[in-house]
Amino acid sequence: MSSESLHIPRETLSQEGRLLHYAITSLKEELDAVDWYRQRADDTEDEELRAVLLHNMREEIEHASMLLEWLRRNNQDFASSFDTYLYSEGPLTAVEGAAEKAAGGAAAAAGGRRDDLGFTVGRLRGE
Repeated sequence: MSSESLHIPRETLSQEGRLLHYAITSLKEELDAVDWYRQRADDTEDEELRAVLLHNMREEIEHASMLLEWLRRNNQDFASSFDTYLYSEGPLTAVEGAAEKAAGGAAAAAGGRRDDLGFTVGRLRGE
């Protein structure tokens, strides 16, 4: 289980890295719980049990949402991605393309290259 251990010794982690790990691990656990409650609710024939399971599922969604907000408030990388994708309109891949184009345009306007976009086909061509 992801919450049982770290990938590296705890003492080598920064406080930020350790807290980020706690939040991400907790988020994964909450999302697993949402999935489990939903599956059980779909599988039961008892309507009262289904209502309880769906109620529990919604509480886990609340917990996951709180963790997402903590991540937004405490990590600029998450905040930036949330700003781009959450509550956006249209296909998500088009949103991504527009964001990358805007970021590339900003870098070009500043006279620099975008080295933070990672490995791209353009780099293979020497572009």
